[in-house]
This record gives sequence, C-alpha cells and structure tokens, in this order.
Amino acid sequence: MAATDAVMSGEHPNAFVAVRPPGHHAEINRPMGFCFFDNVAIAARHAQRKYGIGRAAIVDFDVHHGNGTQDIFWADKSVMYCSTHQMPLFPGTGAPGERGDHDTIVNAPLASEDGSKQFRAAFENVILPQLTKFAPELIVISAGFDAHYRDPLASLNLRAEDFGWVTRKLMDLADSSAGGRIVSVLEGGYDLQGLKESVAAHVTALTGA
Repeated sequence: MAATDAVMSGEHPNAFVAVRPPGHHAEINRPMGFCFFDNVAIAARHAQRKYGIGRAAIVDFDVHHGNGTQDIFWADKSVMYCSTHQMPLFPGTGAPGERGDHDTIVNAPLASEDGSKQFRAAFENVILPQLTKFAPELIVISAGFDAHYRDPLASLNLRAEDFGWVTRKLMDLADSSAGGRIVSVLEGGYDLQGLKESVAAHVTALTGA
C-alpha cells in the first residue's frame, strides 16, 4: 500500500516491493502455496478505492499460476489479470479457457522446457494485445522469478534478460495508458543466484538504466 501511494501520488514513477511471503496463491477465503494475503490484489484495490482508478491490470510472470488473484477478480470487469506460467504445475489452474465473467482473465500457459522464445511470444501475441485494448490506468506486477533456469521448482528455462525485456515492454504499455505507473511486487524465486540476477535485471529496467 505504501508503494502504491508513492506511485499514485507521483512521488515515484514506479516501485518494486521486495516483500515475502508471496501472495498470488491466496484466494478470497483461504491462504495457500506459501501465501497468506494477495499482495497485488491489495495494491490494485487500494489504488481503486483511494485514488479512483477505473481500470487496473495485474500482470503475473511467476512460474506458477496466480490462482488467488484470478479467484479474487474473476467477476470484476475493472481489473484485468494476465499470467504466463508453466502448465501442468501447481496449483493446476490457468488454462487459456479460464477467462472470467467479463473476459478480463488472460492466461498464456507455457510447457516444461519452454524458454525465452516461447515466453516472449506469449507476451507479444496474447498478453500485450489484450492489455493494450484494456488500457489500464495502473499496472501491478506479480514479479515471480522462479521461471529462471536455475530455479528448483520448475523448468521454464528463462534468463535474467527475459525479465528485463518483459519489464520494459510493460513500462512502454504503462507509458501509453497509465502515466507510467507500475507497482511491482515480489512473488516466487527460490534459487538465490537466479533470484539475484533476475531482480537486478527487473529493477534496472524499472529505473530506466
């Protein structure tokens, strides 16, 4: 909420919140998957209630699908939830046909051993076009880095530079409809070397370096 206030007030153009535990598996009525509270959902709701944001987008590139975020906003046309994730994998949700009551759920699952090419294609061909049409006034990122090739929990084989690339793409989109406003919140990432490299690439992109 503090990061959202800083961005919405114009104090900072964007923010990265290095918080644990992660949040995107926490559903409306139950915690799960290391998650107690859905941090990105809280950020989006805070922006809506305090600052009158009409359309918020949550973009999730954690290797696991954010079933909790999807559950929270399934019937809410004011929030678009977009996710790339490995499938099949915990928690078992995130099929392309899961679109929500208002077609504002956008799932682009990837297969085990997919890598940079497939990840970038999912954003270019599926997620970014839907986000562009939605024209969010704020982008909240579920920034999970467990899709890194070193991570022990999955096998998507991404590199740190992929996280830098997707961050810059989302910044371009935020510039076009959201005044550049992005709040990024740490989700997964369980290999310390891979996490260090990936967060560095992400934050470097956010700072425009």
